[in-house]
Amino acid sequence: MAMISTYCPHFNGLRRSSPKLDSSQSQSFLQHINSQLRLASSRKPCRAVTAMAGSGKNGTKDSITKLVSDLNSAKLETDVDVVVSPPFVYLDQVTASLTSRIEVSAQNSWIGKGGAFTGEISVEQLKDIGCKWVILGHSERRHIIGEDDQFIGKKAAYALNEGLGVIACIGELLEEREAGKTFDVCFRQLKAFADVVPSWDNIVIAYEPVWAIGTGKVATPQQAQEVHVAVRDWLKKNVSEEVASKTRIIYGGSVNGSNCAELAKQEDIDGFLVGGASLKGPEFATIVNSVTSKKVAA
Repeated sequence: MAMISTYCPHFNGLRRSSPKLDSSQSQSFLQHINSQLRLASSRKPCRAVTAMAGSGKNGTKDSITKLVSDLNSAKLETDVDVVVSPPFVYLDQVTASLTSRIEVSAQNSWIGKGGAFTGEISVEQLKDIGCKWVILGHSERRHIIGEDDQFIGKKAAYALNEGLGVIACIGELLEEREAGKTFDVCFRQLKAFADVVPSWDNIVIAYEPVWAIGTGKVATPQQAQEVHVAVRDWLKKNVSEEVASKTRIIYGGSVNGSNCAELAKQEDIDGFLVGGASLKGPEFATIVNSVTSKKVAA
């Protein structure tokens, strides 16, 4: 998984302040590594851009070695945060060989400390091998594995309490969008996080319309911006104005080198969850560097 933050002349860690930032969307669960990119934009305090890439079940040591090599040699905008999220079995390989320019995330974590939970991975283990982030609430975990909102929220609370950053995924199914329930679904999923997380300082929200993941269908820039604005407004009303202003909201759903620039221009899209396109080093670099459209618009 890879996470990218957009251009901000003044920044502190992953939270940057910038003029107007643009951002795009795209997520397709990669076959090697998830990529999530976030470009930040705002008239208020600037939000860092994030890009992430990752894959759940595919990949080999050789293919990931090649991808890491491509990422290490890629020319990436200096003011962009990039995070990659390989499958669990390759986390150690990636953290040991990836440039420090790019951070590493896991694709999932358990709800608490240790215990006999065969097949799960703990936050403590992830931190031990150098992970800085974890993706929680991905649509595949929700709709294939069967994790519910409350379970995902508790996972996020534990990870945050233990010092991991959380990429909190939300998004609606096609039938929910067609029934006009997009906002209802996203707000319900957000509330499950808001009810339990200790702080929003280390949370990136990833809006991923399920109907656009790996399908080649992409929400139009206007559709994506509409949801991002609604999510930010929900945060303002239900958490705080400060959290609404600072929290990065990235888009996921078939983002690629051709559509990233237009998506990145939207004021409330702070980055991307990049799927298949992140498997191609040059194309992923193009997506990361689409942050330049934010500079132009600033």
